[in-house]
Amino acid sequence: MTVHDRLGFALSGASADSAEDYETGLAALQRFAGDPVDAVERALAASPAFVMAHVLKGWLYGLATEPEATKVARRCFEAARALPMTAREAGHVAALGALAQGQWHRAGLLLEDLTIEMPRDALALQAGHQIDFFTGNARMLRDRIARALPAWDAAMPGYHALLSAHAFGLEETGDYARAEASGRQAVELEPRDGWGQHAVAHVMEMQSRQADGIAWMRANPDNWTAESFFQVHNWWHLALFHFDLGETDEVLALYDGPIRGGESAVALNMVDASAILWRLFLRGVDTGGRWEQLAELWAPFAGAANYAFNDVHAMMAFAGAGRGDLAANLLEAQRAAIESGGDNAAFTRDVGHPASLAIRAFADGDHRTAIELLKPIRAIAHRFGGSHAQRDVLDLTLMEAALRAGERPLAFALAAERHALRPQSPFSDLLLRRAQALPAMAP
Repeated sequence: MTVHDRLGFALSGASADSAEDYETGLAALQRFAGDPVDAVERALAASPAFVMAHVLKGWLYGLATEPEATKVARRCFEAARALPMTAREAGHVAALGALAQGQWHRAGLLLEDLTIEMPRDALALQAGHQIDFFTGNARMLRDRIARALPAWDAAMPGYHALLSAHAFGLEETGDYARAEASGRQAVELEPRDGWGQHAVAHVMEMQSRQADGIAWMRANPDNWTAESFFQVHNWWHLALFHFDLGETDEVLALYDGPIRGGESAVALNMVDASAILWRLFLRGVDTGGRWEQLAELWAPFAGAANYAFNDVHAMMAFAGAGRGDLAANLLEAQRAAIESGGDNAAFTRDVGHPASLAIRAFADGDHRTAIELLKPIRAIAHRFGGSHAQRDVLDLTLMEAALRAGERPLAFALAAERHALRPQSPFSDLLLRRAQALPAMAP
């Protein structure tokens, strides 16, 4: 007899027990808490021909943005495609295969078609939403979920995850009031929903509501840290609020503590470590020997160039630590990536490579070169993925380069622009005052 999941979809090759493990893994992914890999491994041990267990494992590894993890995702695709499956499962397998081949956009489109036909496919929505994030597709972050919401209700398992995903999409498209309401509702339904917690933090970051953000993150940290594989990123959001207030000692304490700077070798965690340390570097804060430790963790990625967003953050560590050898290796790998297949070639060509060159130039004190490289890519930076809050580091680098180069008109224009967007931000005030204090340039 065919086993079905909790939303009524057939699970080819599953038993009742392995289906339960699969549901446990999916729920952990939807909360960003627990151990989804362990759950799916149990499912596969019990039912090796369980198609959707191979698929879930493939998504878990394929969305990790790490070279070795991508190899696991490719093996999951190969295992799944050899098995009997339903049309819905075939859609997942095709999308996973596209991702495993570096075709991020095609994978997102295949999942889009799947959820148009089957809007209750929770895993397709979850994987598609993550792909939208990694490709910087703000509109689909919102609309992929908005299309499916009428088919859902609060009694359905995983409904909180749709609300948190929609909240993040609303935030990335500037609909802050609705984003906050949706994110808060998600957390009320599932207090351990790390993505919903993060979506509300994004709203407060974009609105420069530092006190609200600190209160939101500090209120119930056990909810979003317990067994959470997303906790480092949420601690990073707390650090951003303190950074904007100029509380750099608190930022360093968070870096050395729960952000685990220089300790976690997981790419997504190293991105957060680089991002907060580079902000401190831009602000002139003495970060001690932290760059050297972080650069060692990034070193195995220097020749990978498999995801441009990671490359830029690796370059921050290499440049900050003065590791010209690793920086040169990364740039060479990027040049090869631009000539290779897959969507990362465009991610790297359009944004990742010039941004990496700019980061290196800035660290070398060549601020005018950093300006020349960063200024043309500001409007297209979304093409290499991430969120507005994450990509803000490129704007901050450009602004600091203009300030240090004494380029008063550019520095003032950028500072005025930022102040208009974030008038309540103490950091915006500081940047504007620094720009105004620059001497006028000779005609």
